[in-house]
Amino acid sequence: MNRLTGFFATGAAALPVEGELPPLGGATGWLNSPPLTPAELRGNAVVINFCTYTCINWLRQLPYVRAWAERYKDQGLVTIGAHTPEFSFEQDVDNVRRAVQEMHLEYPIAIDSDFAIWQAFDNAYWPALYFVDAEGHIRHHHFGEGAYEESEMVIQRLLTEAGQSGVGHDLVSVDAGGIEAAADWGSLKSPENYVGYERTENFASPGGVVPNEPQVYSAPDELRLNHWALPGDWTVGREATRLNEADGSIVYRFHARDLNLVMGPAAKGSSARFRVLVDGQPPKAAHGGDVDEQGNGSVGEQRLYQLIRQPGPIADRTFEITFLDAGVEAYAFTFG
Repeated sequence: MNRLTGFFATGAAALPVEGELPPLGGATGWLNSPPLTPAELRGNAVVINFCTYTCINWLRQLPYVRAWAERYKDQGLVTIGAHTPEFSFEQDVDNVRRAVQEMHLEYPIAIDSDFAIWQAFDNAYWPALYFVDAEGHIRHHHFGEGAYEESEMVIQRLLTEAGQSGVGHDLVSVDAGGIEAAADWGSLKSPENYVGYERTENFASPGGVVPNEPQVYSAPDELRLNHWALPGDWTVGREATRLNEADGSIVYRFHARDLNLVMGPAAKGSSARFRVLVDGQPPKAAHGGDVDEQGNGSVGEQRLYQLIRQPGPIADRTFEITFLDAGVEAYAFTFG
């Protein structure tokens, strides 16, 4: 008996009741569906997926959630995304709607901008999965990436318990690309880091941060691993850092296959050009999906931008992004 068959065969004892599906009425809106209630969901297995559209961990989980939703929707599974914003711009329903369309999400999305559903679940993580049976009982949960096989096995068990026949034991096959590709965990030595002063670490510009005030910053002669600096005229805010004058840069010493930056124009509808270098050179084959081989790109939306995807070998490298236009806000670096 293999591990997965054993997991499925352990029966109901492996899936204790963890609580009841809380009300969903705190949503400030819904996409792809009218508002749903626990009473309306009775009789269906339900997956609740807490997400926010710039979260790299959720983006890498998304191919599995999308595949489960499609595969099991005709067998009684209802998949619901609970979009709870990490950054203020993720409260903008137009931003969320655009992201949902671009990511080809067809299942219901509850807009949880007031954190009401998040608090009802006592949740604390992006992403988070809660698995609910046909009687409205939460039977399993998983926080973060991974455990995809076990999670799908739970879905299959809950559908079988609900009386669905022919559910099967085979699992979806996912071949994710672009920003949704799994991280290269073996070479990842750079953790997520925020650019606003409230949660940033390892800021290396001489003199440190001057919060909420325009300031001309510089970079040290050398950066230690996972340290960063801000050459140029910037205002470092609580949540984000804004470029005041053109030709400002962010430099970052990192060790990872992928480097991503959550950023956007300060004024909605505007755009800004940028250029990316790695160790002082255009990225060429190491360019990400939002950059060409010479490192050129533009910021026109508030979202996560994939700037570097190295083909290898992975080593400590210095990343630099220079914005040719002012009015850009940077929020967080993530790596993969």
